Amino acid sequence: MRRRPSRTTRRVSSWLVVAAILIFASISGIRLHLNDSISDVVDTGVIPDGATSIYYIDVGQGDCELIRTPDDQTILIDAGTNATGDALVHYLEKLGVTQIDTLIATHPHEDHIGGMDEVIHAFPIGEIYLPKIADSQTPTTRTYERLLEAIDDRGLSITPGHGGMTILDENGIKLEFLAPNSDSYAELNSYSIVAKLTCGQKSFLFTGDAEADSEDEMLEAGYSLRSDVLKCGHHGSSTSTSSAFLQAVQPTYAVISCGVDNDYGHPHRETLDKLEKANVEIYRTDEQDTILAVCDGTNITFETGLGSLVK
Repeated sequence: MRRRPSRTTRRVSSWLVVAAILIFASISGIRLHLNDSISDVVDTGVIPDGATSIYYIDVGQGDCELIRTPDDQTILIDAGTNATGDALVHYLEKLGVTQIDTLIATHPHEDHIGGMDEVIHAFPIGEIYLPKIADSQTPTTRTYERLLEAIDDRGLSITPGHGGMTILDENGIKLEFLAPNSDSYAELNSYSIVAKLTCGQKSFLFTGDAEADSEDEMLEAGYSLRSDVLKCGHHGSSTSTSSAFLQAVQPTYAVISCGVDNDYGHPHRETLDKLEKANVEIYRTDEQDTILAVCDGTNITFETGLGSLVK
């Protein structure tokens, strides 16, 4: 809090003034960097009319993807961590987001739903999808409680998401859920909603933290997994992106959302080796900040370095 300077304060030496300015600048750095990065996205006109844009937002060790369709449908998959909630709202506002038509919480871990309560309070929300969790595994974390409270405060409702659902299918844009496909799993990660977005001839797969057991179920169910862009499950962990799953998806590109020098060692070398062996081009938020994919239905282009909510 700033105070009106006294006579004594006004006589402070100039080097202290400079130090204060530098401290303020360092505190404000993320926001300034964020503003500049978003201006680059908006001002350069990288998103042509009729194209779908997919932002893989750099929330550090977490997940958050924003989809905007040519028909102005706005879809948000996950919302980063508790620490990035305010910055995420600011980022979305700078991108011109005024409402969220579809909000998807892939599963109730803090690094995926941490900022979702703030998003719900900041924007009009349409449909909300969460997976149904077995009663014995229902989270009791304060993060999850805040999400449910925000939904209740806004008078919204939750639709349980599961494999086999189609939630958008119009004008060449289709969004469908391929998982979860069971009522219970050993780990919360495998409850993750897996969503496939089809834009004309191209497609994108968003896997949350789905692990190999959920991947096996998708293979057994016979879903069309082939996708041009794979958002790797569980931040590139070796528990996801099994060889069989990767072979079925056959991506040209992979996106890994993880934090710089994170405590989990994500992405794991095993996953990177699989992707490299399959000649998949890899994009990483820990190295390239927010990543934007633009799809006109026949081509996909990428742009990187579009702001970070943690750097």
